Amino acid sequence: MIQEYEPEATRRHAGDVESSRASRGWWDRNADEYQSEHGAFLGDDRFVWGPEGLDEADAGLLGDVAGRDVLEIGAGAAQCSRWLASQGARPVALDLSHRQLQHALRIGQDVPLVEADATALPFRDGSFDLACSAYGAVPFVADPVRVLEEVCRVLRPGGRWVFSVTHPLRWAFPDEPGPEGLSVSASYFDRTPYVEQDEEGNALYVEHHRTIGDRVRDVVAGGFRLVDLVEPEWPSWNTQEWGGWSPLRGNLIPGTAIFVCERA
Repeated sequence: MIQEYEPEATRRHAGDVESSRASRGWWDRNADEYQSEHGAFLGDDRFVWGPEGLDEADAGLLGDVAGRDVLEIGAGAAQCSRWLASQGARPVALDLSHRQLQHALRIGQDVPLVEADATALPFRDGSFDLACSAYGAVPFVADPVRVLEEVCRVLRPGGRWVFSVTHPLRWAFPDEPGPEGLSVSASYFDRTPYVEQDEEGNALYVEHHRTIGDRVRDVVAGGFRLVDLVEPEWPSWNTQEWGGWSPLRGNLIPGTAIFVCERA
């Protein structure tokens, strides 16, 4: 009998190339399960900023999108881009994972799809009015400033860039939805990446931690000014668990941080 290897979870250095390779492989392998598990919550054409369920239709963090050229980074199956298109925007959905984009085609090719790395966007300078990312790209790259610089390059002057990530405070707590996830177990200031690796030590999944201060400095270094930092509260209607996100934890500690930025 062949036993499937359980990846080893560890904290260690992971550079740009290793992180990118791991992300592409992980999302290609897990896209089917992810869309099956979370597709109903995400919808086919809904713009959700995170597991709390904050909807762009209510939040309006991007402002008026009608008639705007919008780049979605880490688009997955392009649910957010379809919503943008329904509001009169001209979105382009970009993702590193070929399999995720295949799910976008399965749901319906309502928007242009581009397979590319967020650290090297295949667009001319000043191609877009807005850019957005709901838990895409930024947490998975070793140097997030490279992503921010690329987004800044392809935005027109005054362009808005809004992205959401796991709230940095969560890194001090176990990634568990129950009571065991409410006690601090690690240093908030430990920036060592979280890595899942195979028996040979090859990274299968990599996520990089930055503190709130780090994220703000990255935004500025990337050519933006920070307009707002949104920490969505857990709504009473949302009773689901999503990984380490849950009503129990969501009512006590923030789970998502949304950075609203404008091109300087």
